[in-house]
Amino acid sequence: MADEPAKTLRLLADLDELALTWFRYAAGERGPDLHIHERHTDAFFVLTGELSVALGPHGAHELRGRAGALFAAPADLAHTFANESAEAVTFLNIHAPNMGFADMLRARRDGRDEDAERFDQVPPPPDGGRPVSDATVCLPGEVEPIPGAHRTLVAKAERGEFELAEFDASPEYGPVPPHVHDDHTDSFYVLEGEIELTIGDEAARGGPGTFFAAAIRPHAG
Repeated sequence: MADEPAKTLRLLADLDELALTWFRYAAGERGPDLHIHERHTDAFFVLTGELSVALGPHGAHELRGRAGALFAAPADLAHTFANESAEAVTFLNIHAPNMGFADMLRARRDGRDEDAERFDQVPPPPDGGRPVSDATVCLPGEVEPIPGAHRTLVAKAERGEFELAEFDASPEYGPVPPHVHDDHTDSFYVLEGEIELTIGDEAARGGPGTFFAAAIRPHAG
């Protein structure tokens, strides 16, 4: 949706359950002012480079994370982000539930500022908002992998509004029998290798950078 020297933004998913965007920030590029979301969680998963994140009242808790790091700020927790390094950073940004994030991006692109301002984003309250202890912070190597038959899973976030895990599967893994999730969307972003996803009677393959979403209907991996 935007491709400029300072940053690139690609909208990957616009679902009720989540909005997913891929970002590239050039060295020194900064995000929005410190803010909260009153009705949803804002999360960041670092793909390459290093992302700086400020969390909690007045943004006093500052963290940096490289590839594999996850930061999640739930509703009413103040946060912002930036690239304070000397190299570009790429990351996934998750808004769960969506709460109109994709619509806000389109409104800004089209110059409809009034529509963009309706998005669930406001300055922090006078008391600073929720404590930083309510955030999810998962840096590479901090979570013990869960081994299985021909696969390893690392649970990065387990929140009511979304869960995120790194899944490393060998060529011998699968196929997973067809199944249904009747209360959530199952989605996949490929970091390395290739995945095949079957939805109904259709199968698709994708390599690094490919995103799949199977929304509350039969699918198999």
